[in-house]
Amino acid sequence: MARKKSVKKYFKTLIVSVILLTLLGLGFSLIYPNVSALRKGNPEKTSFMEYREKEWQTQGRKIRIRQIWTQLSRISPYLVKAVIIAEDDKFYQHEGFDFEAIQKAIEKDIKQKKFKFGGSTISQQLAKNLYLSPSKNPLRKMLEAILTWRIEKTLSKKRILELYLNVAEWGEGIFGIEAASFHYYGKSAAALTAEEAARLASVLPNPRRYNPAGTSRYVANRSKAIYNIMVKRGIVTEEYDLQGE
Repeated sequence: MARKKSVKKYFKTLIVSVILLTLLGLGFSLIYPNVSALRKGNPEKTSFMEYREKEWQTQGRKIRIRQIWTQLSRISPYLVKAVIIAEDDKFYQHEGFDFEAIQKAIEKDIKQKKFKFGGSTISQQLAKNLYLSPSKNPLRKMLEAILTWRIEKTLSKKRILELYLNVAEWGEGIFGIEAASFHYYGKSAAALTAEEAARLASVLPNPRRYNPAGTSRYVANRSKAIYNIMVKRGIVTEEYDLQGE
């Protein structure tokens, strides 16, 4: 009887400790890291990059990170529009969270009996890339929510987009659109065509699996859908005019 009470007391203490540590972690994320520093400064290395480096080290793989910082004004408008269409079409309307997309993602998870916590906005993805890991556990998602809220309150939409396009993973060891553009197409991000932009945007959900310059059916279909939206919205004016002749 005494042993049962001891075990029960142990688990109670353990649960209380976990709750307190969780609350402490969530509270700490309200003041740290210093998001304000991102208004003008660029992070030298993101948490996501460090995660990948540890992963490669564990696997015994010698891969180095390739990243070239570039200003938003030096990135093809086609690429900017394609990424927004593909990843977060309500980017300029929401304040960090697309609740309609989150609801749809949850309904899909329940239907498939999987919990992927999809429906992430660009701001949420930026928070994850900068400060967290690819983990999908609930605590990580709560931390992501707090950091996303802080990012949206502190940075302009333009700066959020600029940071995201410079830290997003675009392949094994490839981070940021400038490095990705040179790697896949041998040119600066400023020179990307609408079709190249659509293909690069199409692989963001799984950049290590899909090659934007490859022959994957997934890339072909998804990039075509993104490109067609760009045409319908008048973003790709020259191609639209040619098709109308």
